[in-house]
Amino acid sequence: MSRETLSITPRRDAAATARAGVLYGLGAYVSWGVAPLYFKAVIQHATAWEVLAHRVLWSAVFLLGLVAVRGQVASLRRVLFRAPPTLAVLLLTTVLISVNWFVFIWVHETGQVLQASLGYFINPLLSVLLGFVVLRERLRRLQTASVCVAALGVLYLTIRSGEAPLLALLLACTFASYGLIRKLVSVEAMVGLTVETLLLAPLCIAYLLWADWRGEGAFGQGALSTDALLLAGGVVTALPLLWFTCAARRLRLVTVGFLQYLAPSGQFLMAVFVFDEPLSRDALASFIIIWAALAIYSADAWRAATRRPPEVG
Repeated sequence: MSRETLSITPRRDAAATARAGVLYGLGAYVSWGVAPLYFKAVIQHATAWEVLAHRVLWSAVFLLGLVAVRGQVASLRRVLFRAPPTLAVLLLTTVLISVNWFVFIWVHETGQVLQASLGYFINPLLSVLLGFVVLRERLRRLQTASVCVAALGVLYLTIRSGEAPLLALLLACTFASYGLIRKLVSVEAMVGLTVETLLLAPLCIAYLLWADWRGEGAFGQGALSTDALLLAGGVVTALPLLWFTCAARRLRLVTVGFLQYLAPSGQFLMAVFVFDEPLSRDALASFIIIWAALAIYSADAWRAATRRPPEVG
């Protein structure tokens, strides 16, 4: 085999890896972008609490299957039974992600999907700010500018509407904090999420039994379509996360960073054009300001990535 052929083969492998990564990334972020269709459908038949309980319970079942298939059972056992400090940290992340999941479900119940979209547009900028405050990471000038512009967008909406977008900020804060802590704890992403759902599962089972005893549960009440929707919560939750981890392993962070805007963009389009949520001029102006902040952030990330030697994938 010639030297030329040997040099072409790694490039082809890298290109194939990158293409697969983009497909996985698109699958994850498009799924999150159209997730409001699922939650709007299921919330018509069950309360936000019951949807959350089923989401956690069936996610735990689905994730246990994935962990077994991927040969990570030993890692799961180690975290659960032989790593108390790690388990304690995951208990904190469990609280954060459960609050995030509940608020995300509740905005669909109350017709405020635009708040979810706004929250996940703010999230990457808040993550940058947390990295600066907690991890002492240096902010480049354009990163600082992007965070300041986003803060102006939130402040503008607060002043004009007379109240802060609390649900959007709660979604952004819980998810950014969750991401920060999960970055610091030494545990594989899928194993960590499985532990989190297992920690919540007993509470969810207890709630579902209590709701059923009171005659308030929707599951198993004769409507097979409702049962199917509730059972699907596990797949809706875990599968995009699996696709995301596959994408993150194959792509540069800057590529993942650009793809992540597909999710809140899809939620925004769903809220305005499918669910007919009102979009006031002030809300639109706030979105535009935050979009400008994201454009600054993305331009800076792209410039920083192009200065470095290219990575495989």
